[in-house]
Amino acid sequence: MTKKLLSLSVLLFIFCLSVFADTIKLKDGSIIKGKVIGFRDGQFIVLVGSGSRMRQMNFYADEVEYIEFDSAATAIEQYNASINKLEPRISETTATPQVNTTNSPTNTNDSSQLERKPKIEPASNSQPVGNSTLNSVKTESKPKTEPVRLKVKVLADNTANGWTSVGWVVKKGQRIRIIGKGQVYLGGGKFSGPEGMKNLPDPEKLIPQAPTGALIAVIGDDNNDFIFIGAENEFVAEREGVLFLGINEGYLDDNSGAFDATVEIYP
Repeated sequence: MTKKLLSLSVLLFIFCLSVFADTIKLKDGSIIKGKVIGFRDGQFIVLVGSGSRMRQMNFYADEVEYIEFDSAATAIEQYNASINKLEPRISETTATPQVNTTNSPTNTNDSSQLERKPKIEPASNSQPVGNSTLNSVKTESKPKTEPVRLKVKVLADNTANGWTSVGWVVKKGQRIRIIGKGQVYLGGGKFSGPEGMKNLPDPEKLIPQAPTGALIAVIGDDNNDFIFIGAENEFVAEREGVLFLGINEGYLDDNSGAFDATVEIYP
């Protein structure tokens, strides 16, 4: 009975892969159609093909230019749930209900900010942390899952034009939670935590109403909708693109150190 149920689950999974496919574009120009099922040890894990020709391929983050995700996450979660109920945990998945938040201060009107743009380079210092384990559930309810968790070192200096890529393309409507820790040097004998320094003036910082030196975020390299993170914040992505983290300061050349950021991404 167990083997029969497992076989049915595998057939359902293969059918879903044949209908839905993620698009992975590599920096060498290659385009891969498959299903991204995880990210481990700096590599994206991708299933390609179907039936007897289905195989697993791994791509390092610095090989990938971008990934376009499809809407087949529910099918993958159901497959993983059935496997988890029959065998020891063999996969990780990422899904959760969406929650809207609107308390993130942003700045969209400062034309001087156009000069500081993030560079789209997959981060080599991004690693998934913790376990994304799918809990077994009854067939009448949706699988309960944990978010993708990434751990990122956010450099305070002018490396990569002041932006650190988390190595993940977020989609519009995804809920994102970011926690910042640590301390960076802002020059002039000033040190700041991710919450920033409210009494330190800086007419060139990217979010004028947010503290100087605070942890901030932006989605995409062509976007001026900067998002205040501070020590912790949660927001909903208003567009699709690579997620970047940086420092709310105009002049970065005399900075040093890095914040430790934990990024949680929900579908």
